[in-house]
Amino acid sequence: MAHLSDNSASVINGIIDRYIAEKTPLMMILSDIQKEYGYIPLEVQELVSERTGISVAEIYGVVTFYSFFSLKPKGKYVIGVCLGTACYVKGAQQVVDKFADCLGIKAGETTEDGLFTIDALRCIGACGIAPAVSINGKVYPKVTIDAIPKIVEEYRQLGGN
Repeated sequence: MAHLSDNSASVINGIIDRYIAEKTPLMMILSDIQKEYGYIPLEVQELVSERTGISVAEIYGVVTFYSFFSLKPKGKYVIGVCLGTACYVKGAQQVVDKFADCLGIKAGETTEDGLFTIDALRCIGACGIAPAVSINGKVYPKVTIDAIPKIVEEYRQLGGN
């Protein structure tokens, strides 16, 4: 979506049209765009700004503040490793490091094949099962570094399906 195609612009304009009459439409617009495309690049923020009158700076601030919005495309499988206090104390940083080692990327990056993204998250509310990992909504409790290669392989087997 780097340069907006006519079709993408039409879809985005349709999303904006759904909420334009709302008093504060930005979160709803951005949420629907994120669901549709998986990320919200600058070109899209500019279109939203143009249509809503909200400055690009304000839109960018919202997109970068909330972790569920992304400026870049994410992988098919988003590996969220909780780094909240309970998880961190139980070894979450080593879990992030092991995922990074297995996948050849750092937290915040996506593999070249587009399958995996590693996200370092703040507390996900799973303190009782620390360290916790979430992959596309599926939560893995008490993850050990020894379990990570198997988890990665499980998703590699699923591949692009």
